[in-house]
Amino acid sequence: MDNNFFEKWAEQDLSPFLTFSCGGKLIYSNNEAQFLLTKVTTKELYEIAMQYAPISYGFNTSYIDLNLASYKFYAVTVGYEDEETIGLKLYKSTMAKKSKLFKNNGEVVNIFTLIDLCISSNKIKSQANFIKSYDPSIPEFKIMVDDFLKLVNYIYSNFSNTDTVNTTIRLKIGEYIKLDGKKYSLIQVLISYDNDNVFLKNDTLEDYANSMGIMLSAYKRNIEINCNCLGVRGQRH
Repeated sequence: MDNNFFEKWAEQDLSPFLTFSCGGKLIYSNNEAQFLLTKVTTKELYEIAMQYAPISYGFNTSYIDLNLASYKFYAVTVGYEDEETIGLKLYKSTMAKKSKLFKNNGEVVNIFTLIDLCISSNKIKSQANFIKSYDPSIPEFKIMVDDFLKLVNYIYSNFSNTDTVNTTIRLKIGEYIKLDGKKYSLIQVLISYDNDNVFLKNDTLEDYANSMGIMLSAYKRNIEINCNCLGVRGQRH
């Protein structure tokens, strides 16, 4: 079996795989790693490789709870057989209760209207400056309105003492959810803030979002909400 087979296998792997030189220069990244590199830097990933590398030559797998941008990883393998190259593989967490995550119910609404409602109600009791950036090409789609409003209002209420809250809504290019053989686009609501002292109970937030069919990732100064476009009008694939 030649090396070409293993290269093709690595390209199809759903877990990011990368190799670095001893100085931290990226040598190789598979398709999944290239998606990850659009959100995090090579330096960050190299530092993770250094942190979890085995003491001597060989391989080391560590079970961790790692958030990187909108990704969650439950384990990492780092290996090297010489001082020239080190490899890193990150294992993505599977999404529990997938049927709940992508339930096709709710009302067909304009997501911009919902966000504007949340901003208006939170402006009254907040000193923050709310800045919006919307992609007007996003069509209406189904969402659990009451739950979505509760989630976004809760997030905004925690940022009442920050100077600025930015909300960006966009279609995620190149990312989708595949269900029953069909591809559904993802709409991203990215809420960012400028205060390191804000503390949110991430696990509680994520569980609440998942219960209403929404993926949420919380990391430093950013909350990312990903809504699937089931039942969307004018849906794009």
